[in-house]
Amino acid sequence: MSMEYEEQLAGSLVDSFPKDFGYGVENMDMMQENLENSPSADNKPRILLMGLRRSGKSSIQKVVFHKMSPNETLFLESTNKIYKDDISGSSFVNFHIWDFPGQVDFFDPTFDYEMIFRGTGALIFVIDAQDDYVEALGRLHLTVSRAFRVNPEINFEVFIHKVDGLSDDHKIETQRDIHQRANDDLADASLEKLHLSFYLTSIYDHSIFEAFSKVVQKLIPQLPTLENLLNIFISNSGIEKAFLFDVVSKIYIATDSSPVDMQSYELCCDMIDVVIDVSCIYGLKDDGNGNAYDKESLAIIKLNNTTVLYLKEVTKFLALVCILREESFERKGLIDYNFHCFRKAIHEVFKVSSSTQRTGAAVQSSPPSSSGNGLARLKSTALNGTPRSLV
Repeated sequence: MSMEYEEQLAGSLVDSFPKDFGYGVENMDMMQENLENSPSADNKPRILLMGLRRSGKSSIQKVVFHKMSPNETLFLESTNKIYKDDISGSSFVNFHIWDFPGQVDFFDPTFDYEMIFRGTGALIFVIDAQDDYVEALGRLHLTVSRAFRVNPEINFEVFIHKVDGLSDDHKIETQRDIHQRANDDLADASLEKLHLSFYLTSIYDHSIFEAFSKVVQKLIPQLPTLENLLNIFISNSGIEKAFLFDVVSKIYIATDSSPVDMQSYELCCDMIDVVIDVSCIYGLKDDGNGNAYDKESLAIIKLNNTTVLYLKEVTKFLALVCILREESFERKGLIDYNFHCFRKAIHEVFKVSSSTQRTGAAVQSSPPSSSGNGLARLKSTALNGTPRSLV
């Protein structure tokens, strides 16, 4: 490999992703007037990242959405302004993330917190599990109680963060204690209808991606339809588990109804990394142009325990990653035919548009056509691939 080509290749990669293989530019200067005057502030759902100083909010955002190495987050400066991040690189997942500095009192009279909470889809409160969390629990209660009174539709998520330094028993005990105290505070304030979801997270493993996946899924109104499509696909194809991934962030926007095994999810995430890494080296044209992930993207990885990982492109930003046995993979023709029907159904459920303008929802949709739709075709495919009548 020539030195010129190595320099060209190195210049196109950022932590194994091309520079343009991401979610767009981050707006680093955003103060209160930006919040009030931003024309797109109410057009997309917002996810708020809140918590005390040094709890790991900015590190989470950088690792999940900007492919920063976890070790590099050690050098991040403490957030002293409100950062707005427009996650609009995907046609399917489309929202803002607002990172709030821990030292700022956003309930100050000069701060319009009603405007902030009114258009919020999810509020993530990050608690440092390695620190004394009494103060954090007090701030959590104050934050969610005010937000709930302004917008009862907000999904309230609690990330019990930095658990990588705790033993398994300590993790469970910490989660139980935080869960008990937080809900007791809500009960004392007669806020029993306010529901908190708790997750153990760390940027040094895949737990933060899985937690964010569950947060994002709650903002996708078509989630039941996606799960149904995946259930039909795997049941007719002999597949054990399937994930619909957003390739850039490794967030899975949907999976089938069977329980998610953390090890399986990690395998699928690692497969996406391998596919992109190899594609960045061998999948580009001689002049360095092209995309590392496109409609031709496909990968098969056979493990030494008779398990097969199978990845196929669904849309420009989505990939279907399946886990199945070698004997099931022998019917690859059947799987590929069912995948074709599944892919067509996905495109009918979602209106995939190149326009960057989105209004009012995390995902834009269009109703499936009444005839010839992919869902009906998928349902009418028997296990051996022959058509059958709908029940």
